[in-house]
Amino acid sequence: MGKRISSGILILFLPLLLLGGADKEKKAYELIYKDVQLLKQKVLQLGNKIERNAEDIQFIRQQLAELIQLTRHFQSEQASAREDLKKLPAQYQILLEKMEAINRRLAIFSEDLIEIKRAALPLPRPEEGQEEAGTEQKSLPDERLEDKPDESTGEESLPSISPNLSPNEIYNMARSDYLKGNYDLAIEGFAIYKTQFADSPLADDAIYWIGECYFSQKKYDKAIEYFNELILNYPNGDKIPASYLKKGISLTEQGKKQEAISVFRLLITKYPLEEETRIAQEKIRELESNNERY
Repeated sequence: MGKRISSGILILFLPLLLLGGADKEKKAYELIYKDVQLLKQKVLQLGNKIERNAEDIQFIRQQLAELIQLTRHFQSEQASAREDLKKLPAQYQILLEKMEAINRRLAIFSEDLIEIKRAALPLPRPEEGQEEAGTEQKSLPDERLEDKPDESTGEESLPSISPNLSPNEIYNMARSDYLKGNYDLAIEGFAIYKTQFADSPLADDAIYWIGECYFSQKKYDKAIEYFNELILNYPNGDKIPASYLKKGISLTEQGKKQEAISVFRLLITKYPLEEETRIAQEKIRELESNNERY
C-alpha cells in the first residue's frame, strides 16, 4: 500500500520535474543565443574598425608617398638653387661691369653737355684800351690751373679753371697727378672738379680720390673726412665699398682698432659680394689675432 502511494506521488511530480529540466535547457539555449548574437555584433564592429583602419592606412600611405615626392622635389630645387647661387657672383660682376660702362657713358654725356653750355655762353668783350690780340688766349695740352688770390680778403682762393679746359681734361689731369705721386696737385685738381662740376657723375669719384691722396700721404684724419663725405652724400656710388675699406684701414693706422673693426663689419654686411669685403674679413682676423696676443 505504501509503495503504491509513493509511485503515485512520483507519477504526479514527474511532469513537473520534466518541465523544470526543459525550462533550464531553454534558458541555457537562450543565453547561448544571446552570447552568439553579442559575439556577432562584436565581430561586426571589429570588422568595421578593421575596414576603417585599412582606409586610414591607405590614406597615410598616400600622404607618405606625396611627402616623399615633395621631399625629392625640394631636394632637386635645392640643388638647382645651389647651382644658381654659384652663378650669382659671376652674374653680379657682369652687372657691375655693365653699370660701370653706363656710368662712364653718362659721365662723358654730362661733360659734353657742360661743354655745349659753356660754348653757348657769350664771350666777354675786351675792355677799352686793351688790344684784341692781348685778349686772345691759346691753350696748351699741359695747361695748368692758375691760383689767384682773393683781393677782397687777401686770402688765397680756390684755383680757377681755364675756360679752355674741359671737365674731362681736368679730371684726367688730376688722375694723372695722383698716379705720378703728385698728391697735392691731384688734390687741387679733384677739389676744383667736385666744386665746379658737382652734378657730374664723376663728382663722387673726385671726392674718393682726394681721400686716396691724403691716405697716400698718411694724413689719415683728412682721408677719413673725405671718405665720410662720400659715404654720406653718395650712398649709391660705386666707390662706397672702397671708401669703407680705406676708412677702416685709416682707423687701424691711427690705432683705433675697435672702430676699424666696426667699419669693416659694416662693409661686410652691406656689400657681401665685393672684393673689398674679402680684404675687410682678413683685416678683422688680423686685428682680432693681435688682440689675443696682447
